[in-house]
Amino acid sequence: MAALSQLKMNYMPGTASLIEDIDKKHLVLLRDGRTLIGFLRSIDQFANLVLHQTVERIHVGKKYGDIPRGIFVVRGENVVLLGEIDLEKESDTPLQQVSIEDILEEQRIEQQTKLENEKMKVQALKDRGLSIPRADTLDEY
Repeated sequence: MAALSQLKMNYMPGTASLIEDIDKKHLVLLRDGRTLIGFLRSIDQFANLVLHQTVERIHVGKKYGDIPRGIFVVRGENVVLLGEIDLEKESDTPLQQVSIEDILEEQRIEQQTKLENEKMKVQALKDRGLSIPRADTLDEY
């Protein structure tokens, strides 16, 4: 029971609990879908982050590429997920690393394919007399 009370005393709520994660390597998933990997250098009460030696990791299929971004400041409201990277297991990945040019080309092809598939779906629905309102035309309440 004493260990439990000791644990409760050491717990700090909110972003203060991340103080011990300073200077460790982290993966940050942003609201816009981007993935950042870097060393956490600072955090404040709003969960704003400062990452150092940051790379933006792009995944396409079983390939990935890292784009160097340097020092990166992230507004807390844009963080979806923040997790420490286990440096011992970091290299144990089934994914293949490719050059920046290759991954950007693969990403462009993937996005183009998704857009073409979406156009085909809209046309198929239109042919059946149905329509899906575009997201940019919906009223936000």
